[in-house]
Amino acid sequence: MHVFDLRNRLIDDYSRFVRSFIRIRDGRIADYVNRELQEGALWPEPLVQLNPSFEPGESIDELVSSGLLHSECGQIFRTKETAAGAGRPLRLHRHQAEAVKSAVKGHDYVLTTGTGSGKSLAYLIPAVDHILKNGPGKGIQAIIVYPMNALANSQLGELKKYIQHGYPDQRGPVSFRRYTGQESDEEKNEIVADPPDILLTNYVMLELILTRPQEANLVRAARGLRFLVLDELHTYRGRQGADVAMLVRRTREALGAK
Repeated sequence: MHVFDLRNRLIDDYSRFVRSFIRIRDGRIADYVNRELQEGALWPEPLVQLNPSFEPGESIDELVSSGLLHSECGQIFRTKETAAGAGRPLRLHRHQAEAVKSAVKGHDYVLTTGTGSGKSLAYLIPAVDHILKNGPGKGIQAIIVYPMNALANSQLGELKKYIQHGYPDQRGPVSFRRYTGQESDEEKNEIVADPPDILLTNYVMLELILTRPQEANLVRAARGLRFLVLDELHTYRGRQGADVAMLVRRTREALGAK
């Protein structure tokens, strides 16, 4: 099937449908509307773009061999099709590898790149690496803040795929939980009583964690926080951006974050 022929057929069908219920008595207005429709006011020309090819960087195994990453990262960060399979070696894009190296050295950074280019791995890898090196089970060592719960839910699935799949008990060496307000009271109580290594939340819930007495244990567990990640940073603009900027400052102060 020729994609442009398909597009033209769809546009023709839609054009006939739109014109079928347009009845304009004023001739001048009718001429103007017909001219605009003829020129494609409701159906612009096809947008043709090149699919970007991102420059390759090192593989996870190479970064492990060089001593940059903890050895367990080689088992965690692999391409895994099934929950039981070991998966295939994972090669990073250059921008991912550079972000990982920057984070491992203790630098702050902002990564801006195209959709589907693996921005999440650019912060998940160094966060997991730090937890493995520092030791899991020592409180919350990374907080990932999402602007929408849908993103947090999606990321939860990615974390399960990397951190849990391929391990006999389907748990993996690093713990993570979602705490966004969608959880039941039982789940919330479990998380507060036993904080994970990585906490997925949103900016509204992070504000509540800092202010509500019932989440005080989460604040205590996150003292000395190493990773505070703002996913989709560009969405925070205007007044909301100012609010989130203040929230980041308050979070760093409250947690004594590095």
